[in-house]
Amino acid sequence: MEAFFVEIGEKPFRATQLLQWIHQRGVGDFSAMTNLSKSLRARLVECCEIRVPEIAYEQKSADGTCKWLLQLDDQNRIETVFIPEDGRGTLCVSSQVGCALECSFCSTARQGFNRNLSAAEIIGQLWVAGRELGEGRVTNVVLMGMGEPLLNFNNVVAAVSLMLDDFAYGLSKRRVTISTSGIVPALDRLAEVSDIALAVSLHAPDDELRNELVPINRKYPIKELLAACKRYVGRENRRKVTFEYVMLDGINDTPAHARALIRLLSHVPSKVNLIPFNPFPGSNYRCSGPETIRRFSDMLHAAGLIATTRKTRGDDIDAACGQLVGRVNDRTRRHHRIQVVTS
Repeated sequence: MEAFFVEIGEKPFRATQLLQWIHQRGVGDFSAMTNLSKSLRARLVECCEIRVPEIAYEQKSADGTCKWLLQLDDQNRIETVFIPEDGRGTLCVSSQVGCALECSFCSTARQGFNRNLSAAEIIGQLWVAGRELGEGRVTNVVLMGMGEPLLNFNNVVAAVSLMLDDFAYGLSKRRVTISTSGIVPALDRLAEVSDIALAVSLHAPDDELRNELVPINRKYPIKELLAACKRYVGRENRRKVTFEYVMLDGINDTPAHARALIRLLSHVPSKVNLIPFNPFPGSNYRCSGPETIRRFSDMLHAAGLIATTRKTRGDDIDAACGQLVGRVNDRTRRHHRIQVVTS
């Protein structure tokens, strides 16, 4: 952006001013940016445009969770969820229109895949949330919405840089989390350019079961994935990796599975987030019972692992984990992006 202003004969600091107007003050009209000269404002109006996703539909849960169905310029739709908690507010943002990874327990996967979101469309979800909720309500961002973030590497990294920029959203690295199903080459690349918090959708303690639940495991099996996780946290003393584990009745929730998970993670700096399965129409799974989840968690704790159980939020408006769907206009490209690993 600085190069753009230099090119049109302006000082580089104008880029900082523009960032503050757009991202900190939520102003989408160049003519309202009063610390810019009238001539510069006129030129920006003439040659530039600020576009953000439009809210097509809003739903509010009884627990305070808010879900927006956002319409993009090409009429595709994505979903963004705000989860209020005591002392903080977490925004769950999407990175793709649909998803190509076909995880069997996820509603988004059934929508197919259309395209990557641009960096502007990703950061635009924060802009919309700020406008709707007011300044300071979003304190944490998780890239856990529609899509696999690491299959949209460049745009996700560009959006994250704005989330962290003191002249934009100014979030701490500890308050931005990227969740991946395990795209190993992209995870190694991420380790070189960012040190935000990492969450990995594990969901099984062995390759045979994970191949069924998370098919990308056939390309990047657990051993390779855990090695990449160790490399990620090994740089600059990063925090523990959070391993997400959806609790599926009779599938991955037995004491034997817990013992296998303990062995698997015994040498990885990690914590485990147990996620009660959130049903959706046509799903073939049921959520593990509360006692089963408690027993599973107790076994992890007894072995010295940090384990938490995610509190289900927004399930009455289909805003819980694994329930986001949006609208994918063209599903014919659903397998295209799996083969494009970041280069």
